[in-house]
Amino acid sequence: MARHLISSGSKFEAEIGYSRAVVEGDWIFVSGTTGFNYETMAISNEVAVQAEQTILNIKAAMEKAGFELADIVRVHHILPDAADFPACWPVFQKYLGSIRPAATMFVAGLADPRMKIEIEVTGKKRSA
Repeated sequence: MARHLISSGSKFEAEIGYSRAVVEGDWIFVSGTTGFNYETMAISNEVAVQAEQTILNIKAAMEKAGFELADIVRVHHILPDAADFPACWPVFQKYLGSIRPAATMFVAGLADPRMKIEIEVTGKKRSA
């Protein structure tokens, strides 16, 4: 199967030169995704709201490629402030609680000071 590139339509993808996701066979690799609403380019000041929008952005990219959130096997959470992480837990429980992927949280600066969280995921299509 050939490599398939998925775009969210975010201006960042064209400006920087990356894809929202790349599909290779049964695998999907979703780039670090933030809480921007790509239709309005608005972003909330609240980390939990950003976390939810981020998951919805990831979900949209995965669905565009024929995957589901349930296919996620690995998650990397990246936050500039570790103290913000617990506020995101209810969002992760809501969307990932039954999936329970392997997960790691990193503390690192993000490209835009409005961003309070960035998430990247890896997924593998589940067997029928």
